[in-house]
Amino acid sequence: MVKLLLLAFLSAAASFAAPVAAQQTSIDSAEAASGARQKLVIQVSDNDPVKWNLALNNARNVQSELGKENVDIEIVAYGPGLNMVLAESVAANRVNTALGENVSVVACDNTMHSMKLGEADLMGGIRHVKAGVVHLMQRQRAGWAYIRP
Repeated sequence: MVKLLLLAFLSAAASFAAPVAAQQTSIDSAEAASGARQKLVIQVSDNDPVKWNLALNNARNVQSELGKENVDIEIVAYGPGLNMVLAESVAANRVNTALGENVSVVACDNTMHSMKLGEADLMGGIRHVKAGVVHLMQRQRAGWAYIRP
């Protein structure tokens, strides 16, 4: 009896999994065929080089999977995370590499003001927004995928 129930359960599970897998393949194919650009915004708000590297790895991996020409990626640094984009940051080389690979990096002006930082304190190529959190909200409202490592 137990074997019969187990066999029935496995059969039902298999019949459910196949349509789900086929549906996901169908979704992936439809998105690729539509040529729609993907959009990803990544939050960096921690003063943690491990998280900075994770954010940069996420950006690189998404570009590798989807193709740089198919995705817009923006990293928004605010609060303690702003240390990632300072000229003397331990992540400076990786950030510069990301900038060269069409990843946009954005600094929060509110945080810069509260930390008494100016443009000269940041590495080159960093864009600015008035409020990092509001910028993240606007991106999400506009349909951007959101990640916080």
